[in-house]
Amino acid sequence: MRLLILGASGTIGKFLLPQAQLLGHEVTVLVRDPSKLKYKPTRVIVGDALDPVAIDKALEGQQAVIYALGTLSQPAFFSTSTQLLIEAMRRHNVPRLIAITGIGAGDSKGHGSVYDNIIYPLFTEKIYADKDIQQRLIRESNLEWVIVRPASFTNGPLGDRLRATDQLEGVTISSISRQDVAAFTLDQLTSNRWLHRTPLVGY
Repeated sequence: MRLLILGASGTIGKFLLPQAQLLGHEVTVLVRDPSKLKYKPTRVIVGDALDPVAIDKALEGQQAVIYALGTLSQPAFFSTSTQLLIEAMRRHNVPRLIAITGIGAGDSKGHGSVYDNIIYPLFTEKIYADKDIQQRLIRESNLEWVIVRPASFTNGPLGDRLRATDQLEGVTISSISRQDVAAFTLDQLTSNRWLHRTPLVGY
């Protein structure tokens, strides 16, 4: 599959890129600083996710997009970049979007143990308010979307303990390795199991 990754130099992206290549995907990345890439993709577009021209160039010939951009300081970054991406995907007829947001977004608030109940209200409330808008934009698009909401990240190995659910009553998920987030996200490129759904993933 011809795949565009946004955030390939980030904490999840650095695992997405090599795993995607092992699966045989042709990977394009849009990055501001290519020197931060640990692995060499098929194609590199230097630019910013808030630049419509760069997004258009990166989407040429793609079949799917993974949005893995992390926390940035710009106000409304997630919602603005996602709106630009959705519009460009429509123009280029790119059907599938897999977006990694996080626990605390949408109805996952309150299901992440210490992170969600303490760290979230103290440090990330404004960021996650913007991610709520981002999720709404994705839900209202006509794309083949999946919103992946991982628990707090660890540096653990790739494993087989992961669970995914969007039935959140009584559920608390405290952590997940970045390797497992990457693997689960890549699975959504070819599976319809979670299509148009928002799975919470973790242990």
